[in-house]
Amino acid sequence: MGETITIDVDGRGVATLTLNRPEKHNAMNSAMIAELTEAAGRLGRDPAVRVVVLTGAGRSFSAGGDLGWMRAQMEADAAARAREVRSLAEMLGALDRMAKPLIGRVQGQAFGGGVGLISVCDVAVGVEGAKLGLTEVRLGLIPATIGPYIVARMGAARARRVFFSGRVFDVGEAVDLGLLARAVPEAALDAAVEAEVAPYLSAAPGAVAAGKRLVADLGPRIDEAQVAMTIEALVGRWEDAESAEGIAAFFEKRKARWME
Repeated sequence: MGETITIDVDGRGVATLTLNRPEKHNAMNSAMIAELTEAAGRLGRDPAVRVVVLTGAGRSFSAGGDLGWMRAQMEADAAARAREVRSLAEMLGALDRMAKPLIGRVQGQAFGGGVGLISVCDVAVGVEGAKLGLTEVRLGLIPATIGPYIVARMGAARARRVFFSGRVFDVGEAVDLGLLARAVPEAALDAAVEAEVAPYLSAAPGAVAAGKRLVADLGPRIDEAQVAMTIEALVGRWEDAESAEGIAAFFEKRKARWME
């Protein structure tokens, strides 16, 4: 258990990994990124864990990257920025490759990196009424490190609908985009998640892990060269004047220049 996440494992071996910064809408900072990376490795190696459910505390699943964390990267030197972006990329990769089924329980809104977290889940169920969006471009940034997982999940044609517009969409469209398996009323969310969890408890754990690896090998390749490209792309945007203006406008509670 860490400062920004909680982990609970029930008697069946179902681990619930909860993003636990509700006061910040579960936005990711350096501590959460590190704790999620460690948790993915630990849960993946634990023979007592059969399935992992990823969810958020409070009203939001995840608002994406913590804006204070983003502003700190813009003020850091290039090497420090690159290290932070790599840590984010490695966290996403660790969750994506975890040798256990990862079920997303999307109980609230998800933006930016929060959509990236949904995309590394093997299946995700969302609550009706939640809003989602890849809103980085509103700040002069791009969904870079999450990009390979977004495109792998949605396919390029569907990703083009939302990847670089910053448009907010509902859970019905998220289902159509392939991001969520289905959307259900809040009262039915836990039952819907349990319906995804239960079959794995009758499946051989080694076969499940092997099947997950095979799907990764057969699907779009997310290799080191691609990850390095996304790191360079995000660092480049952090160094651009547009992102400085976008983030400053957010903190100053004003419109960015391109919105006037």
